[in-house]
Amino acid sequence: MLPKDPIILLSYINTKLRDEYSSLDDLCDDLNESRSEIEESLSAAGFDYDSGLNKFV
Repeated sequence: MLPKDPIILLSYINTKLRDEYSSLDDLCDDLNESRSEIEESLSAAGFDYDSGLNKFV
């Protein structure tokens, strides 16, 4: 279960991307989470996924 607070979610996702996953798709597949829901939640907080950096900025 992912954190609901967008700032905590940002930290959690970016840490996972940095330490364990080479892409957001890999993370979502492994954790069985919806990429669109993660992106919508973080976009609403002002963050977008940068595939080149493999993190939300």
